[in-house]
Amino acid sequence: MSAPRIFLVAGEASGDQLGAALMRALRAACPETVFAGVGGEAMAREGLASLFPLEDIAVMGLVPVLARLPRLVRRIAQTARAVVDEAPDCLVIIDAPDFTHRVARRVRAARPDLPIVDYVSPTVWAWRPGRARAMRDYVDCLLALLPFEPQAHLRLGGPRCVYVGHPLVERLDELTRHSHDRGAARSLLVLPGSRLAEVRRMTPIYGDALELLLRERADFEVVIPVAPNVEKTLRRELLGWPLTPRLIGQAEKFAAFRNARAALVTSGVATLELALAGVPMAVAYKVSRAESLLRFLVKVESIVLPNLIIGENIVPEFLQEAATPRALAEALRPLLRDSAARDAQLAAFQRVRARLLERGRTPSARAADIILEYASRGRS
Repeated sequence: MSAPRIFLVAGEASGDQLGAALMRALRAACPETVFAGVGGEAMAREGLASLFPLEDIAVMGLVPVLARLPRLVRRIAQTARAVVDEAPDCLVIIDAPDFTHRVARRVRAARPDLPIVDYVSPTVWAWRPGRARAMRDYVDCLLALLPFEPQAHLRLGGPRCVYVGHPLVERLDELTRHSHDRGAARSLLVLPGSRLAEVRRMTPIYGDALELLLRERADFEVVIPVAPNVEKTLRRELLGWPLTPRLIGQAEKFAAFRNARAALVTSGVATLELALAGVPMAVAYKVSRAESLLRFLVKVESIVLPNLIIGENIVPEFLQEAATPRALAEALRPLLRDSAARDAQLAAFQRVRARLLERGRTPSARAADIILEYASRGRS
C-alpha cells in the first residue's frame, strides 16, 4: 500500500505548534507519511515546505482581516488549488477558521470525495452556533481539544466530533516541575496577548492597573513573556508604564509560570496554561468597537477556558467596558496574598487538570490515529 499523503493547513502560530506535534505523531504511527501544506517554523522543522509564509495569513479581528483581505483571498484560492493538485489522501485544517474553513469549502466543491478533518473546534458553543451545522457540508470529522465540545456539536447538529484532548497536557511537566514555594513568589505575570491588536488595546489598561497596585505595595516584580511578532509594539506601549517590567522570551515562559504568584492575562489559551501551572489570575479582554457590536451573538457565561472546562466562573473576567484598571487591580489584590479567592482558584485548577487528564494516550497520538483512519478511506 502506498504511503499516506496528508495535506496540512495551519493558519496561525498556535496552529503551527499543533501541526508540528501532529506531524511527529503521524510519523511515529506511520513513518512513511508524506506531508504537504501551509505552516510556520515549527512545522518546517518537521519537514513541511510551506506554500507561503504563515505571516501572510496569521491575522485576527475584523479590522485587520479587512485590511489584508485581497491577500487572504488570493492565499485561500492558492491553497485550495494546491490541495486539489496534490491529490492527498486527507486534508487536515488546523484552527484559524476564517482562513482554513474557506479553503475546506473550496476543496469540498472540487473534490467531494476527499476526507477533511478539522483539528480544533471553532467556538460554536460560545457564539455563532449556526456554524456547527454548516460545517457538516465540508468537514467529515472534528478533533476537539476541550471535553465539552463533542456534546456541544451533537446539540447543535455539527459534524462528527471526537475529543482527543488538549495538547497542553503533553507539556504538563514543563508547567509544573521544580516549582518554587508559591508563598515566597513575588512575581506578577502580565500577558497582554499574542496579537498586535490585543497588545495595543490591553497594555495601557494593564499599566494603569499596576500603578494602582503600586500605591499599596511595591514588593512584586512584573514579568512579561514576549512573542517575537509583538515585541516592537509591546516595547513602545510599555514606555507609558509606571514601572519597568522584566521581559522574557517564549523559551523562558513556562519557567516563569512555575514561579509566579499571580497573573494578569488577556483571554486566550494562556489562561489554560496558567491554570495547569497553578497560577491564580485575573482575565480581561476588549475588542474594537465594530467587533463589540457582535456581542449579542455570544452564547456562554464565560470566555475563560478554565471556567468553561469545570462549568464554574471561578476565574474573574472583565470584558469590554468592565475591563478597567480599578477593577483589575481589585481582582489582583487578593491573589497576591493568601486569601479565599486565591485558594478557590487553586482548588478549581486541580479540577481543570483532572478533566484534561481523563484520557489515556497523548492528544497528538489520538488525533494521528483518526487522521490515518480517514486517509485510508481516501486511498480506497
